[in-house]
Amino acid sequence: MTNRREFLTKLSAPFLAMPVLAELGINCTNEPYNGPILKVALMGLGGYATRVAEAMQTCKKAKITALISGTPDKLKTWQEKFQIPAKNCYNYGNFDAIKNNPDIDAVYILTPNALHHPQTLRVASAGKHVICEKPMALNARQGKEMLDACKKAGVQLLVGYRMHFEANTVDLIKQRIDGQFGKILFFQGLSGFRIGNPSQWRLNKELAGGGAMMDIGIYSVNGARYMVGEDPVWVTAQETKTNPMLFKEGVDETIQFQMGFPGGAVASCLSTYNMNNLDRFFITGEKGFAELLPASGYGPIKGRTHKGELNHQHVMHQTTQMDEMAGILLEGKKPLVPVDGEEGWKDLVIIDAIYKAAATGLKQLINYK
Repeated sequence: MTNRREFLTKLSAPFLAMPVLAELGINCTNEPYNGPILKVALMGLGGYATRVAEAMQTCKKAKITALISGTPDKLKTWQEKFQIPAKNCYNYGNFDAIKNNPDIDAVYILTPNALHHPQTLRVASAGKHVICEKPMALNARQGKEMLDACKKAGVQLLVGYRMHFEANTVDLIKQRIDGQFGKILFFQGLSGFRIGNPSQWRLNKELAGGGAMMDIGIYSVNGARYMVGEDPVWVTAQETKTNPMLFKEGVDETIQFQMGFPGGAVASCLSTYNMNNLDRFFITGEKGFAELLPASGYGPIKGRTHKGELNHQHVMHQTTQMDEMAGILLEGKKPLVPVDGEEGWKDLVIIDAIYKAAATGLKQLINYK
């Protein structure tokens, strides 16, 4: 009897969660979808693209319709696996021809950081919407040029902030907006892991634009903004490097950074490529607290507040992300937390300031202009 009760409880859990998720503004129903489908070309068929592609197999509003890669063998394998017509497969030399392909609405750029800027300019010039993985560019200057190019071309620029649609994260943001925690006083963000393969592009300054900060530290930068609900106005930072052979000049290993917000809240954050078990966001306010642990991994995300645990159903983040982005691009939906190019540009402004603060030892005031 106990086994039967446990079975029925597990079976019903996803359905019981649906009204709660719907209240959060996240589409999770099993009803057939008959609306427009976002036709997506994936550019850069590496490890994260594999995760995105698998997640998109259960999307209702978005579909992979084209592929762009610089590796012919990989392109052929993906073409066969996802049944993409040969006419919708491109390389980095000829993908400007997507301009004349009605099978493509948007291109999701999943290449190394240094390629985001030039590839976004080309996709925008071809008249297609851009979904760019984070960080959006190597610096704020490049990010601004991407914003301007997409605006000039009349296309939208979105950034792959999957956490902006994750159910536990959205729940805490809504509670903060509703005043459940009172005035926010403090945020802590811990983002890090011990990096593996020393020859990977993430440890190449030319391709990555930095080190841990560009890859994992950006989660604490962005998380501070949506957990506090404001953009920081100053930063201080300190860099630590224990392995200069692995983390060469311009590739940061560990940076501790602090941020100040206009409402008076302060943040203390850590970004590292040399420590594991660091994936936590925490805020405390005058009325209560909230924690996400883990906060930005692929899931499940776990949340709690002074009132108790959050137990939202886990859905692959990229599935929800792509369906919600389809709603933004095709239906004009407005997400609770923006995922547009300006959101990505602001993170780059802050990261530029963090690097400068770490290099100079001086507090940096942030100017979003």
